Amino acid sequence: MNHIQSIESKLEPLRNQLKSHPLYSTLSSIDDVATFMEKHVFAVWDFMSLLKSLQNHLTNVNTPWTPKGKGPTARFINEIVMAEESDVNELGLAMSHYEMYIDAMIQVGADTSDINLFIKAIEKGDNLEDASKKIKLDAPILEFIKFTMDIVNSDKPHSIASAFTFGREDVIPDMFLEIIGQSKTNDDKTYSKLLYYLNRHIELDGDEHGPISLKMVEELCGNDNLKWEDVLETATEALKMRIKLWDHITACILLN
Repeated sequence: MNHIQSIESKLEPLRNQLKSHPLYSTLSSIDDVATFMEKHVFAVWDFMSLLKSLQNHLTNVNTPWTPKGKGPTARFINEIVMAEESDVNELGLAMSHYEMYIDAMIQVGADTSDINLFIKAIEKGDNLEDASKKIKLDAPILEFIKFTMDIVNSDKPHSIASAFTFGREDVIPDMFLEIIGQSKTNDDKTYSKLLYYLNRHIELDGDEHGPISLKMVEELCGNDNLKWEDVLETATEALKMRIKLWDHITACILLN
């Protein structure tokens, strides 16, 4: 059993817990989906920080440019960045997946005012705490984002890649399949943008980004056992944080 297989085996209980989470069965109305999206959009946003952090580590975005000598990993991350930051939406227009998600929120009638105000505060230089206070962001969502940013600021590319791969990319197809399968949204045109977004993620993450991300982790860790231990620890915490976020969103939906 290689390192990747060993990690995936150890993560299987958490992945199964996430895949069978009660959240999915609570998504039975448009209001439920809207509530889900209003909370989940912050995870869609902070995913991009993981991605761009990896790009900063694995490629050279400075000028004057100099080679980093990491061709395979640079190619891996650049391919993912291209799709996540400038994919094609359902109308054939280039758009980031975050912006597609915002469009889908508007279509289902979800409130985008909090995420928009939060992003504007970040753009103006506010830190996470200050930006979150302006919208009274739910504590579990802030905790999720802070965990992501702690990983981003760890200056450990292999740990960032672990959170990205095992906490996001590798689990996304299963997660989104559950949302599509249990939310009773398939035949409602109100959800067309969301379904496009979900199916696009399943297509990219299951067939392309997931395998690429696993190769990236292998490239970054090599035969360094300490790095592989970091990868497992980070992946475990990332999945636990996702489950806590799902617990919170489920509770919010049930309170509606």
